[in-house]
Amino acid sequence: MHRRREEMDMNSTFKNNKKAADYSRLLCCKLYISESRNLTALDSIERAARLDPETVIVKRFEDRAYNRVRYTLVSYVVVDSTGSAIYSPLHQTVLAMAEAAYGAVNLEFHSGTHPRLGVVDDIAFHPLAMASIDEAAWLAKAVAADIGSRFQVPVFLYDAAHPTGIALDTIRRELDYYRPNFMGNQWAGWSMPEVLPINPDEGPTSVSRARGISMIGARPWISPYNIPIISTDVSVARRIARMVSARGGGLPTVQTLGLVHGDDSMEIACNLLEPNRVGADRVQARVEMLAAQEGVDVEKGYFTDLSPEMIVERFMSVMSDGRL
Repeated sequence: MHRRREEMDMNSTFKNNKKAADYSRLLCCKLYISESRNLTALDSIERAARLDPETVIVKRFEDRAYNRVRYTLVSYVVVDSTGSAIYSPLHQTVLAMAEAAYGAVNLEFHSGTHPRLGVVDDIAFHPLAMASIDEAAWLAKAVAADIGSRFQVPVFLYDAAHPTGIALDTIRRELDYYRPNFMGNQWAGWSMPEVLPINPDEGPTSVSRARGISMIGARPWISPYNIPIISTDVSVARRIARMVSARGGGLPTVQTLGLVHGDDSMEIACNLLEPNRVGADRVQARVEMLAAQEGVDVEKGYFTDLSPEMIVERFMSVMSDGRL
């Protein structure tokens, strides 16, 4: 209790001292929540995000077929005289959004065509501008500790937030994240045992079926890029996705999922782990080649988020408008 009071006092001090804000040192949070169809739920989550004007929602991306929403949030991080991170408005903003999400969304009644294991399914922190991956990892670990203890949700850390740097997809495979449990192509309700097969890094080892679990990590920038495929056969999308991915012997630094995305279409959802090394054009060309071999048509892909440069620009624009 004493430590929590000290943290609250410190947060209040920074909020009342705008000179503490250093906009050359920014962190981005990508918060993935398992809901996109319930507008009342999304409204409550966004109201929570706006309680602190020092955090900016620079983009919201929602997908009704996936029943999933991603909020891209940005704020600054403060470091002490030794260079260690000690405060970011993102900390309390993310916790407020998580609290609103847990209050508005019940995983037992959730279904969608994108895999998920929790209401607050994934929280990824990325350094922007002059911020470092260590600062992003500090915030990831601080948020994870609070979500685990405050909401009694098991949390798994990944990448720079984890002592061994374990990859997100490795943990997900251990937890059967990629295995559909409904109609062969969708995810519905809570499908795992209530006692987890592996121990989380924070929170309890037992799971609330209504809240599920959460993944929280810190990593360099990733570009999400999705490519629509005109087909009703999910097995075609899955074959193409596997042959494009690094794991399937395809393009290095590319992760993929073949998912249902409507009555007559599929989608290859891609994460470009090193977009400067393997970019969207190369992925698009590979998907088009493989789709032609399968006899299906492909549409032009699209990025689901802004570039780091555009995100910083939007944040700075909001701040310069006198919002503080």
